[in-house]
Amino acid sequence: MRNIIRRTLGICLTAGLALTLAACGPEESSDKGQAAAPKPAATAPLKEVTVAVSIYAGWMPHYYANEAGIYKKWGEKYGYDVKVKYMDYVASIEAYMAGEADAVVMTNMEALDMPAAAGVDTTVVVMGDYSNGNDAVLVRNGLTCEQVAGKKVYLVEKTVSHYLLGRMLESCGLKESDVTLVNVSDSDIAPSFLANTSQEVVVTWNPMVMEIQKAPGITNIFDSSKIPGEIQDVLAVNSKVLSANPDFARALTGAWYEVMDVMNTPGAEAKAAKTQMAQLAGTNLTEYEGQLATTAMFYTAGDAMTYLSSPELKAKMDSVRQFCFTHDLLGENAKSADVVGIQFPDGSVLGDSANIKLRYDATFTQEYLDGKISLK
Repeated sequence: MRNIIRRTLGICLTAGLALTLAACGPEESSDKGQAAAPKPAATAPLKEVTVAVSIYAGWMPHYYANEAGIYKKWGEKYGYDVKVKYMDYVASIEAYMAGEADAVVMTNMEALDMPAAAGVDTTVVVMGDYSNGNDAVLVRNGLTCEQVAGKKVYLVEKTVSHYLLGRMLESCGLKESDVTLVNVSDSDIAPSFLANTSQEVVVTWNPMVMEIQKAPGITNIFDSSKIPGEIQDVLAVNSKVLSANPDFARALTGAWYEVMDVMNTPGAEAKAAKTQMAQLAGTNLTEYEGQLATTAMFYTAGDAMTYLSSPELKAKMDSVRQFCFTHDLLGENAKSADVVGIQFPDGSVLGDSANIKLRYDATFTQEYLDGKISLK
């Protein structure tokens, strides 16, 4: 919305939903003088589901939920074997689009211009946060926004880094045609920029931003705190999978808010959880807490519901879809930003209501808020 990758090693998983084998019942008693003990009722096999995640401050709770067994217990509660697959950011979305993952963490822009634009009907089930300084344009040699004109800009193209650059260029009267874009993978962008001092402009996200800023002579000239709410970080599920498996979303939602409760309650448990998240992200607690400080986390279901119900959400998504259209990210044949329909929790739609491919669904957040999603 993201070791040094966003918004690695994966677990071998089958694509889509697959049934696991049911556990065998206990053996009958070998005592011939006694009747065999009755077998317990058969336990329904768990459905295997896959969540693809990548490293970013606001997504480390998913790593923790996996490592701490939180996804396991919530999955079992609702009948699912939740497999979490650790991947590079763009690769994770591509795996989701190919049906190799049932859910994925990504930003609102990538949700629109990748799966939705490609016809993969996608539903946001958890509104996690928005970037409030985690994404940044960094420069060497004291360059200003205006002085970026004519320079090469290193970034992961077609991601929110592309969007952030565009918003910065607008702010100082420049256009994208005034710079040259150089596409770099999210796993290579920080080491490449740090190793090659001839590179003067880079756009990326945390933890890479903090890593790059440790080097002398680096200046942050524009970041996502200047466009609050425009870069959202969400957990989304394939809409067809969701329609057939609404309890999958309940398991994801319950696990998410359990971790949010831990993080948002001061004390030893929160410190230990954040320390583990930092280690999983390849950093330390101090730096991870610094990243959280520039992440507007929705720690409670109430906060998330307020944002999901706000006119601001629609306004921000309108800005994002217009950017995607003008930068040819909605498909070569897109005639307007309306080509893809975006549906909001109140049922209203931006774009083509006959081609809704991105949906914001507050159902499960509200259920959690109402106490209907529970381990009891």
